[in-house]
Amino acid sequence: MADGAGWRTAVVPVLVGAAAALAAVTVLLRASAWPSALAVRWVFERGARRTSAVLAPLVPDGVTARLGEVVDGAPGIPAAHVDVVHPTALADGERLPTVVWVHGGAWVSGSTRDVVEYARILAARGFTVVTVGYAVAPAHRYPVPVHQVSAALRHVVTHAERYHVDPARLAVAGDSAGAQIAAQVAALVTDPSYARRVGVEPPLPPDGLRGAVLLCGAYDVARIGGSGLRGWFLRTVLWSYSGTRDFATDPVVALASVRDHVTARFPPAFVSAGNADPLLPHSRDLVDRLREHGVPVDALFFADDHEPALGHEYQFRLDTAAGREALERVVAFLGTHLASRAV
Repeated sequence: MADGAGWRTAVVPVLVGAAAALAAVTVLLRASAWPSALAVRWVFERGARRTSAVLAPLVPDGVTARLGEVVDGAPGIPAAHVDVVHPTALADGERLPTVVWVHGGAWVSGSTRDVVEYARILAARGFTVVTVGYAVAPAHRYPVPVHQVSAALRHVVTHAERYHVDPARLAVAGDSAGAQIAAQVAALVTDPSYARRVGVEPPLPPDGLRGAVLLCGAYDVARIGGSGLRGWFLRTVLWSYSGTRDFATDPVVALASVRDHVTARFPPAFVSAGNADPLLPHSRDLVDRLREHGVPVDALFFADDHEPALGHEYQFRLDTAAGREALERVVAFLGTHLASRAV
């Protein structure tokens, strides 16, 4: 009896403390997106570092990078920054077709360093590539990144000569969350009425974009959901980015569902996603919507049984045939739509 009483005396307070801690964590997880968002950020940052390490040896010589250029935005919007990458051997004043690339990271993580190696590889093909670093959630919410990417486009045009940018041959691009942001910017540039509803001033005239490269993006907020770990992840990042747990029915957040807001003026688009990407239906649906409006689309999809299975952000795996194919298709698309100045 004494031993039993002693056991209870020692263990019961520990169990009570553990239960209280678990209850506190549960309340915190329900009250704030921060804990889960930080977990997602940690996982994504590890993956981004691995991807960069794989791409680094593939970067050719003869590419110059100007890193960390500050972009001032609208009042109340944090300053963004851009990295500018272009071939080294350029004449004074030479201007190249330009791609403004928005990095991924589920809206809660990521920076330009995650895509700088891919940008160098793309720039070596004869482009100026400008990658945009925007503020991530939960600290900064929608539509802050849309404002920042719009400001970056305006900044790139303002500094076109210094950056070797041809403002008459501009395309936007993005991967994952960055593809959603890039697509939304393309939609608001080409539809001023939509821009007014989003509350973002278009940085370019409606014909200012010649193309959009959209890889593995999410273009329909209402479709985002699911159960298990995947459902937890998707709810976490949308709650973080939108600022509301009821993001699927929020009318402000609904404006971020690009597939509902494209028009016939949307720029020609290259759209791709892997056969095992959970967001593949978003890309297929966006392609259908764009084609319904008569927008020229080059789509790269794969058979359902493609092996190896191509997951999210497959295009950065340049050690695979599919990743190399995606790069060649992107270069060909940009070559076609940015080949000459608009008349």
